[in-house]
Amino acid sequence: VERLALQPGERFLAVAHPGLFDDVIQQLRYKVAKAGAIDLGVLDVLQEPVPDGWDGTVLSESGSRARETLKRMLGEVDASVMLTGANPTHPAYAALQDLLKAGKGRTIHFHWMQGGGSVALPGQPLPATHVIEATYQTAILDTDYAALAEQQRRFEAAMRDAEIRVTNAAGTDISFRIGDRPVNRQDGDATAERTGQGRILIDREIELPAGVVRVAPIETSVNGKIVFPPSQWAGRPVTGLELTFERGRIVDVKADSGVDAAIEEIEGNGEAGKAFRELGLGFNPLLAVPGERPWIPYYGYGAGVVRLSLGDNTELGGNVGGGYSRWNFFTDM
Repeated sequence: VERLALQPGERFLAVAHPGLFDDVIQQLRYKVAKAGAIDLGVLDVLQEPVPDGWDGTVLSESGSRARETLKRMLGEVDASVMLTGANPTHPAYAALQDLLKAGKGRTIHFHWMQGGGSVALPGQPLPATHVIEATYQTAILDTDYAALAEQQRRFEAAMRDAEIRVTNAAGTDISFRIGDRPVNRQDGDATAERTGQGRILIDREIELPAGVVRVAPIETSVNGKIVFPPSQWAGRPVTGLELTFERGRIVDVKADSGVDAAIEEIEGNGEAGKAFRELGLGFNPLLAVPGERPWIPYYGYGAGVVRLSLGDNTELGGNVGGGYSRWNFFTDM
């Protein structure tokens, strides 16, 4: 509620998965009412997993009808929260995203279930679920949001009108420019004033925990190579992978082992599979990779984590479609 900065009379809706975070929902709705906003209640998504034997076609067709109807019903919602367990495959979530794309409303969402975007490092197991959840809870409650926002603003300013070069000791050396491309700063600011200035969907869909800056470079400006740590491609292990880019497209693929798996995934996804998607850089010190028993919290939103992604970048204002996307994480840039 603090991050949304709800104003008296604003209309608020929660979207939730049945049986998850019920106590939080009660507190949330009380705080909304206390702020003077209008509590519209909670829309439950369909509980998952669905029972065995249910017809997927029935669910898909019903969901499509519901999405269109909900877009009309929810057009006057000013602010919403997508609680854990709700995701864009659910009609209520998808309908609100459609409205966000049209410049209506703002929302906060949480990734919490199934590890909540935690990423294992090669040779390292993920921590226990309670450790992951405690890390995210601390980041949500204790982040210095003003300091985070200022760091991210400075980084955006430094990128404008400059050539950006990303390197590491393994041999990665890739450069690009962003020009006037939208820069998404996930600094936890979900106020109407800030989201109203948004240029792309994710400027209105604010994530908690906060921490990352994301941008899709000008596609033809991307040149160089990325050298990967051990990774999975097409479901198989690949070591020593090196991708070379010219004008935003992969022109060469090398690997010490598993090169066929990498080529299979890249070639199997058409032009999107060959395209550089985005740069992501984490800034939140409370989500940094720990020195002992290391892992990458929350999709690399922690200080010092770099994402060099492939695929469709339309959600970032880019020109590469196709649907495919792949996030690649680096902790040694």
